[in-house]
Amino acid sequence: MRLIEIDFGAARPIEAYGPGFFRIGGEAHEAPVIIAPGHVASWGGFDDPAPLLALTGQVDVLFIGTGAEIAPIPPALRRPLEDAGLGVEVMASPTACRTYNVLLSEGRRVAVALIGV
Repeated sequence: MRLIEIDFGAARPIEAYGPGFFRIGGEAHEAPVIIAPGHVASWGGFDDPAPLLALTGQVDVLFIGTGAEIAPIPPALRRPLEDAGLGVEVMASPTACRTYNVLLSEGRRVAVALIGV
């Protein structure tokens, strides 16, 4: 078996997560958090669509991690994101972390908004 080391370049992968935190690029961040090209920022959760809408045109897909289990996001959040043309995929936060890292390693334009587990 041949192992290949992944080079994320300047991007910041999600390295770990636990109760109420995510370790991103070697630094711990309290949940909820947004990870987008070039920055990591706190997020106000489902009642805070503005920082997600600001990603319009910067990413091809936005993953929303809903916590330990998958859950629907409120229509008041989903509707404006879809109206803005953002591709939104909702999944449990652990799955969102893994999916984000895989697409990031492929050089894709992705972002993730995560609720803590």
